[in-house]
Amino acid sequence: MPAKNSAEPASPETDELSFEEAVAQLEAIVDRIERGEIGLERALAEYERGVRLVTRCRSILDQVEQRIDELSAPLSEPPDAGPGDE
Repeated sequence: MPAKNSAEPASPETDELSFEEAVAQLEAIVDRIERGEIGLERALAEYERGVRLVTRCRSILDQVEQRIDELSAPLSEPPDAGPGDE
C-alpha cells in the first residue's frame, strides 16, 4: 500500500473554517467517537473528517507563525545609525 502524503490538502468543507470552528468540530468528533455513539463505519468517516480538520488547523497555525515572524523581524534588527553616531 503506498504511503499517504502527510500534508493532505484541506477540503472545500474545511478550508473556510476558522481555527476555533475547526477545533470545536474536532472536539465534537472526538467526543462522539469516545462515547461510542456511532458505529465503526461512521467512526471511520468522522476520523477522516478529523484528519482534514487537523490539516486545516495546522495550515492556519503555519500562516500565523509566518506572520508573527514577519512582524518580529524588524524588532531583531539593530537600530539604524543616526547622524553623528559614527
